[in-house]
Amino acid sequence: MAVSIARIYDEPATPGGYRVLVDRLWPRGVSKERAALDEWLKDVAPSTELRAWFHHEERLWPEFEQRYRRELAENPALAELEELVAKHPDITLLYGAKDPEHNQAVVLQRVLAERKP
Repeated sequence: MAVSIARIYDEPATPGGYRVLVDRLWPRGVSKERAALDEWLKDVAPSTELRAWFHHEERLWPEFEQRYRRELAENPALAELEELVAKHPDITLLYGAKDPEHNQAVVLQRVLAERKP
């Protein structure tokens, strides 16, 4: 099982595996065709309140990760994502943020790796 992450604005890797958007909002300026998505799992994304609080400020990252992990612990969409990972040997979690190191896909990738049997 390989779970990778990529920015949705970047060209898809070939082969890119099963592509899942993990943002609550559709990325601005990206057409559905260009996104080349297999699935949009918006319910696994951070809550609107958490996303607004974080606002992708790097200094808030440690607290964001903790809060998001708490949300995920009670979020049934995480089980949905785990099922997708189990079905698809190569999966790419897509995000729209500019920062490749401080976004929800990074947290999801870590959580999935920690929960892997």
